[in-house]
Amino acid sequence: MARPREFDETSVLTSARDQFWATGFAGTSMDAIASATGLGKGSLYGAFGGKRELFRRVFDDYCAAAVGSAAERLDGGDDGALERLTGYLLEHATSSAEPGHRACLLAKGTAELAEHDDVVAARSREAFDGLRSALAAELERCRRHGDLSPDADVEQVAGLLVAVHRGIEALGEAGTDAATLRGVAQSALDLLPRPAPRRRRSAAPRD
Repeated sequence: MARPREFDETSVLTSARDQFWATGFAGTSMDAIASATGLGKGSLYGAFGGKRELFRRVFDDYCAAAVGSAAERLDGGDDGALERLTGYLLEHATSSAEPGHRACLLAKGTAELAEHDDVVAARSREAFDGLRSALAAELERCRRHGDLSPDADVEQVAGLLVAVHRGIEALGEAGTDAATLRGVAQSALDLLPRPAPRRRRSAAPRD
């Protein structure tokens, strides 16, 4: 009869995630993970498999949390959609420039492993698709409220905003200041396809 696990799985995965986040996949050894989690390597292998399987597990959890957080942040009524979208992008720009900000594990894992790991590549695409879907839903709410052109292709616009969002993350990692990043975000918002202004009816000519 197998013995029950005698550790907090969530805590162990969080510690492993933070270790991968800090030193990357290639720079992280199982010895380092064992030290970070307080578990022996035998216990880690028995519970989660090898280093790659463990990384895939924490990467999957991170992607799910990132997409869920974005969807929750953007969810709400039609009347506040544009304000939420604006806040979402501008706050992301500000946080991406903060000292000590850690680059998104989704971005780091994708850059390091997607070319050679089909599982990571597929999970990355799924996460980016989830982010685009959350943005498209918010843009649809903007359109229903009259803040976006009725002819706008919300899926295409959402794809553009994903690219802007991820680009801001990369620029922040390179040390770009908050004012510049907020300017990038605001420029993207200013380029959203807005409804054409209504024409005023001309006054009827007097006899």
